[in-house]
Amino acid sequence: MTTATGTAPAGTPRTSPAPATTPTTRTARTAAPSLPSLTGLRWMAALLVFGLHVHNFGYFGGTADRITTWAFGAGGTGVSFFFVLSGFVLMWSARPGDRAPAFFRRRVARILPVHLVTAALALVMAWTLPRMAMPTLGQGLANVLLLHSWWRPWWQTLDPVSWSLACEAFFYATFPLLALLLRRLGARGSAALAAASLLTVLVLAWADAHHWFGQPLYSFPAARLPEFVLGVAVARLVLLDRWRGPGLEGSLALAIIGYFLVPQVTAGYPATTCTVLGFALLIPAAAVADLHGLPSLWRHRRLVRLGELSFAFYMVHLLVLRAGTALLGVKPRYGFVEGLTVTAVAFTVSLALSWLLYEKVERPARRLLLRRRGVRRGGRKEAARSER
Repeated sequence: MTTATGTAPAGTPRTSPAPATTPTTRTARTAAPSLPSLTGLRWMAALLVFGLHVHNFGYFGGTADRITTWAFGAGGTGVSFFFVLSGFVLMWSARPGDRAPAFFRRRVARILPVHLVTAALALVMAWTLPRMAMPTLGQGLANVLLLHSWWRPWWQTLDPVSWSLACEAFFYATFPLLALLLRRLGARGSAALAAASLLTVLVLAWADAHHWFGQPLYSFPAARLPEFVLGVAVARLVLLDRWRGPGLEGSLALAIIGYFLVPQVTAGYPATTCTVLGFALLIPAAAVADLHGLPSLWRHRRLVRLGELSFAFYMVHLLVLRAGTALLGVKPRYGFVEGLTVTAVAFTVSLALSWLLYEKVERPARRLLLRRRGVRRGGRKEAARSER
């Protein structure tokens, strides 16, 4: 996800962090430095979404349910993290002089193969499992084309979490123009755009809580655009070496405080207001830590590896939980030990399938779609590379 990510990891995850002298500005021929901490953070956001869905499927009852609610009731904000991160990563890895068709081809190669496979899996499940609705032809086409979040009756068809990919597809459509604008604005203009994006989130949340719109804004792509723009703007500040936010520990503390404030606001889009500032501080703080070689637990190799799998995990985990209802029933409300056991099984199956999707679908399909194409001046062939 650039996504949920639904967002993509930045750079090659196992690359060592850049030294403090590494410049952030670069030419068209210079690759962006790797930011492995962002990959590790992606896994934590995916885990929050998984916890929310375990809670929603009612695996726990009694005290265990209350603990799960406390820990993961705000897990949906992990999607907001993906949106901010997506903007940051795309701005960070954007290539000066890059053309829109090449950018769009890389983004299609990044998200579409896994989306199509999980949509097909969801369709098979709808045919074969009880209590799963079969989508209409229109719903199915809208889902495959990533248009389903624009109309509320379509947004939960096939693989429900793919609604965030429809938002990402809209973000991608806006990005080339947005990147062009930011390169002309400079540091002050980028800071002003970041502030305006935060203000827009607050205004939309207030309007959504007061039912000013015909449909909830939580899944509406245009309403989620400010989070993406915020990520783009703060990435530009880091690129210009003008980021002056708090360090990694302080940013993480603010993000955690915001996360646990979510139950105090109206459910849905307004929850974004509690966490968006913390996320917008945490992501560049992690990037700066990588650039300057500062300590960061998020670049631990196991977290980074899990971060590589996070997009596939995000896309498949809800299908695993839905398949489980055929065996467990709807909201079984187990005790702590039984619920923890069932959750561990669902997690293990989801992680195994995410590894399979990553190694056998995501990576091979991306290599296939981004094979060498065309010849540069002077006879040199250009190998297309995706933003990871």
